[in-house]
Amino acid sequence: MSARRSDGGGIVVIGLGRFGCHLAASLTRMDREVLAVDRNPDQVQRFSAQLDRVVQADATEDGALRQLGVTSFGRAVVAIGASVEASVLTVLALVELGVPQIWARATSQKHAKILSSVGAHHVIFPEAETGERVAHLIVSRLLDFIEFDDDFAIATVRVPESLVGRTLLDLRPEERSGVRVIGAKAPGERFRFASDDTALAQGGLLVVEGGIDQVQRFAGRR
Repeated sequence: MSARRSDGGGIVVIGLGRFGCHLAASLTRMDREVLAVDRNPDQVQRFSAQLDRVVQADATEDGALRQLGVTSFGRAVVAIGASVEASVLTVLALVELGVPQIWARATSQKHAKILSSVGAHHVIFPEAETGERVAHLIVSRLLDFIEFDDDFAIATVRVPESLVGRTLLDLRPEERSGVRVIGAKAPGERFRFASDDTALAQGGLLVVEGGIDQVQRFAGRR
């Protein structure tokens, strides 16, 4: 199997229910390093042939996570849905270990508030989010993402620092990364359709369309 891109230590997916396994599979297809964790040995056995690394462990224990080397991973997703307690304790364990980005699945607004209060950086609702879509958001600087087919997407991104103060007409083809800017929003203003004289403001947002790799490349500009 080809070497996976770690991009800051890879991604830990904790909880292999329907959402967790779809997310882990999507990240693996995107050639990312994924460590999948579940406390249920049957789930671990079920997905061991589909994912690179699947281990059985109690993720509510920071000692168990430390033994797995979770501290070397840049991002973790708590996809546990069956137990609010286990979900919250796992987020707390990841916070204790200092994982830089923690994404957590919520089953209700109350659950979401608790997850945020204990340290989750991003809270997601699987009923409204597909595993594929969340995978793209996790591995990039995209703020929102909609995929229409195998290689076309519309996304919301922040104006890259290197483009601030210029207009769309000023951009060289390589700076556009092959995407088309279709909307723009300056701080404190509403979204507007983009035109050649649209100014790229500090802290502004853009709506762009193009191939998935092109959109992610544009979003990753500094």
